[in-house]
Parts: sequence; C-alpha cells; structure tokens
Amino acid sequence: MKKAEKVEFIQQELQRLYPEPPVPLDHSDPYTLLVAVLLSAQCTDERVNQVTPELFAAASDPASMAALDVDFIRDIIRPCGLSPAKSKNIHRLSELLLERHGGEVPNDLEALEALPGVGHKTASVVMAQSFGEPSFPVDTHIHRLMWRWGLTNGRSVEQTERDAKRLFPRDRWNDLHLQIIFYGREYSPARGLDIDKDFLLRACGRPAEIRKWEAAKAKRAQ
Repeated sequence: MKKAEKVEFIQQELQRLYPEPPVPLDHSDPYTLLVAVLLSAQCTDERVNQVTPELFAAASDPASMAALDVDFIRDIIRPCGLSPAKSKNIHRLSELLLERHGGEVPNDLEALEALPGVGHKTASVVMAQSFGEPSFPVDTHIHRLMWRWGLTNGRSVEQTERDAKRLFPRDRWNDLHLQIIFYGREYSPARGLDIDKDFLLRACGRPAEIRKWEAAKAKRAQ
C-alpha cells in the first residue's frame, strides 16, 4: 500500500470507529482543560478525571486557584504524580493569567507556551479542543502509531507532528489527533499488542513491525 493510500485508509477507518471523538479529559472551559492537560503529564486521563472534581470544586478559575495555597493544591493532585512541580505551575500560571490576560486563557499558542508547565503539546491541545484551531498534538500513542504505520521516522515527536500535518488534511487534524489516541489505546498498545486485533497495523504497518508481532503471537501459541 502506497503512503497516500495508507493515509486515506487510516482516515476512513478511524472516522468509522470514532465518528465523534470526545475529549478524554473532563473539563468545562478552556481554563479547566488547560489544568487537566497539565496534570495528565506522565499520568493517565482516567486518574486525572478522578482528581479534578475535587480540585475544581475548590477552584475552577484563575482567581480562585491563585488564592489557594500551593500545598493545598499539591495534596489534591498528589495521585497524578509530579505534584510538587505541577501544583506550583498551576498556581503560578493562574496568577499569570490574571496578570497578563485578564483572567482568560489566551487563544494564542505562543502565549500559552509561555505559561509555566505548559509545553507545546499542552498548548496545542487547548488550541484544538477549546478554540477549534487546527492543531496536531502528538502524544505517545500518536508517536507510536505513526511510526508503526511507516508515516514518520519516529526520531522525535516534533518530526512526527510535522509529518502528521503534512500528510493529513488540515480540517481533520483536531479529530484525527483524538481518533488515533483512542485507536492506540484500544487496538495498538505499546506492549502486549494483539496482531489479529490491530487491523491498521496489518494493513498499513512496517513489514518489520508486522513480523515482530506475528512472531510474538506464534511464541505465545507454543
């Protein structure tokens, strides 16, 4: 299958599986999404969604979050990991939103990336899902699948993002970002992949990847 055929087939199948992909992090506005995405670093979305109800009950806007003690925030978000750094970043970015942006989350990638704890991926998620700006945030699932499908060289997430934006139509970026994540979780995990279940890998994958997982399947059957 040629690369252009792969791209078209992948889009069609992901749209069939996930026609209206939801944002997996519970939130009510750009600010709560920003905080939730920050918390999701090295943490599962499920765990974040277990923690944020208590956090947002205490503070769901920059002013109320900035008024909280950092230690109070840290105690709530501790299950998400990296709580010392995350609590300081949430508190400080809330202050900066008040100081620089009138208490609003800016609809600007560079302004978001200037906030503490907000990297390119986090800023891109907020731009895509809160403001509808075409973005293609690359997480570990997207990085893994783009490489398995032979659509990127896998050397860096930055290169994977550039390749994804080059190959897929701009008006599909925001949905595809979510659709690939959901497919990775359900069909193509990092470990313990079932080659019979991962039909996109069988149809579009690198030959070496297909052979590797076929060999793993044969070994399990022995």
